[in-house]
Amino acid sequence: MGSGAWGAGRARPCGLGPGPLSPVSPAWRGRSAPAMGLELYLDLLSQPCRAVYIFAKKNRIPFELRTVDLRKGQHLSDAFAQVNPLQKVPVLKDGDFVLTESVAILLYLARKYKVPDHWYPQDPQACARVDEYLAWQHTALRRNCLRALWHKVMLPVFLGELVSPETLAATLAELDMALQVLEGKFLQDKAFLTGPHVSLADLVAITELMHPVGAGCQVFKGRPKLAAWRQRVEAAVGEALFQEAHEVILKAKDSQPADPTLKQKMLPKVLAMIQ
Repeated sequence: MGSGAWGAGRARPCGLGPGPLSPVSPAWRGRSAPAMGLELYLDLLSQPCRAVYIFAKKNRIPFELRTVDLRKGQHLSDAFAQVNPLQKVPVLKDGDFVLTESVAILLYLARKYKVPDHWYPQDPQACARVDEYLAWQHTALRRNCLRALWHKVMLPVFLGELVSPETLAATLAELDMALQVLEGKFLQDKAFLTGPHVSLADLVAITELMHPVGAGCQVFKGRPKLAAWRQRVEAAVGEALFQEAHEVILKAKDSQPADPTLKQKMLPKVLAMIQ
């Protein structure tokens, strides 16, 4: 999901400096709240939402959380369509400014707030390496991680749709190929995907990989370099924050079946999303 449905040197404009987090808001109730500074519409079941959430909290960017429960179909409501006509999360609202794509949201936050340079470097070549990964991952790692979760868990458990062994095997084979590219092309022998320091590329990648992990896939087994990279990324983010952000996806197997009306509404969109 580009946004998650479930997706020359840079100037850093002056913005609000790092500060304490705003209290988390009540769950999305299907109506817009009065503008209260920065608002993030998220569901941590979604991998792009997790990246945005971790980035904002790690960098102490104050925001109001607006939870959009994807498994209840809240993103498909007419009320949420007024926030984002694409009916996807994440969404950023900064006063009257609305932004809907996860990578665009991450770059906006990196530019507006005085975050450490390693996240999105000002050096043109270092910045280009982050851009290179972010451009690649949309139709490669993200797609395959998303399909692995849906084919292995969410379709059979949440929507009650059988997935053939052949389809699942093909999905996991494609994921394996994407992991080989991630390790061989991007990680190589570096500490992080684009160099010696953690960046947005690592954050986006690790939140993607936790999708198949949540489905029970052993994506780090037999890949010691990738496993060591995961540990470094978790340490850089902070283990407590990492676990907090991934608590929902790690319990995806426990999802309750969708009611028939919601299933009828969601299934065509899900199948189009993971094709």
